[in-house]
Amino acid sequence: MEDKIRVFCGNSNPALAEQICASLRVPLGTAKVKTFSDGEIMVEIGENVRGRDVYIIQSTCAPTNNNLMEMLIMMDALKRASAATITAVIPYYGYARQDRKVAPRTPISSKLVADLITTAGADRVVTVDLHAGQIQGFFNIPVDNLYAAPVLLAHLKSRFADSSEMVMVSPDAGGTERARAFAKRLGCTLAVIDKRRTGPNVAEVMHLIGEVKGKTAIILDDMIDTAGTLTQAAKALKEHGAKTIYACATHGVLSGPAIERINTSEIETVIITDTVPLGDKAEQTSKIKVLTVAELLAEAIRRIHEDESVSSLFV
Repeated sequence: MEDKIRVFCGNSNPALAEQICASLRVPLGTAKVKTFSDGEIMVEIGENVRGRDVYIIQSTCAPTNNNLMEMLIMMDALKRASAATITAVIPYYGYARQDRKVAPRTPISSKLVADLITTAGADRVVTVDLHAGQIQGFFNIPVDNLYAAPVLLAHLKSRFADSSEMVMVSPDAGGTERARAFAKRLGCTLAVIDKRRTGPNVAEVMHLIGEVKGKTAIILDDMIDTAGTLTQAAKALKEHGAKTIYACATHGVLSGPAIERINTSEIETVIITDTVPLGDKAEQTSKIKVLTVAELLAEAIRRIHEDESVSSLFV
């Protein structure tokens, strides 16, 4: 396997790339990814990739545009170096929330990003928990949208033994299906918060559907950005008598006032994965627990490389 596979990463999430390589038992490829003083990105691949199957691990998280350009330029460099195939492994797909026109004269930016990735030379995309499943259709190349659910569920099962004391909570109507799937796997009940937005990144909690009194409530979402929705949901759950409140999400974007809001909220612990690196935010709070998706991504890469089925990873 080591002879035909090469794994590279940009500057967005090198720690995750190292863990994936350790699981695959292949070295992380040598590449210089630097920025000139005027902001231009320069890439130099430091080893032979001719005829190799190459995987680039790069989350398009903040700084989003820099990380996206790094990935595109790396793919161009690899394509010109005669790589056999190029797979973009994007644990967190930026611009995913702009997946449709929500007003006149607005872009569908996630489709534009998909076109850029394809044009740059990607033959396949591997990602985790796309914000909107239809983004897979924006690509004309294969897309494997993996789910972090097995990683999150394993942790929840080990931490909360008594399912009768738990309730899975969706912070909005759109996440009900996700929360129901988790509740079914955990054998617990389900609650939904009716949330109405009054503006971008501004949420107002209206009603709670379901019983949470005296129970351990676990708020489930695909990503936590400014944590406004999350903390308002926690406040509503506390007002309705929830005993303890936890939060669980795949992508911990945690921008703007997110850390401050989490620290001052009713939430005991926020459980996220390492699709987005926590960085110096880890020093600002003790309420965050990070799980790794390295094994999940490594197994997907191994199966793709060996032409095995990836579908069992979606269960």
